[in-house]
Amino acid sequence: MEYMSQEGYDKLVAELHHLEYVEYPRVKEALIEARDKGDLSENYEYHAARREQARLLGRIRFKQRVLEFARVLDTKRLDTGVVGLLSRVEMTNVERNTSMTYTIVSPHEANLQEKKISIKSPIAQALLGRKVGDVVEVRVPAGTQRFRIDSIQL
Repeated sequence: MEYMSQEGYDKLVAELHHLEYVEYPRVKEALIEARDKGDLSENYEYHAARREQARLLGRIRFKQRVLEFARVLDTKRLDTGVVGLLSRVEMTNVERNTSMTYTIVSPHEANLQEKKISIKSPIAQALLGRKVGDVVEVRVPAGTQRFRIDSIQL
């Protein structure tokens, strides 16, 4: 079971719809055109279209599977006293005295440009269940870093 936000769920549904009703028909049409060009054994366009079709079908099946097991979290029932899924955490790197804010989301919603980190990331794992004022140590590729939790919001 995969828990996610309503926004993430809706985005995944829209992406699946685009793949099924825009991308797949385009690839299917390219496959038909390539097949009409003659000898299939030496037809590069045909083989490329088949590979694209297989890749696209794989993505469609993956997204369908994720949605099949997805559960949307009711944000009204979440506790803002401790860090959990969908928590927006403001924290300070103790050594560098720099502030940062991340929202902890499902792996399918993670996007660093939007400051959304996966619940499976080392930072999120270290923050889970912690409260405001707690200092956590996180092992990251750059070494061990210490963060102080300044606030938790939804």
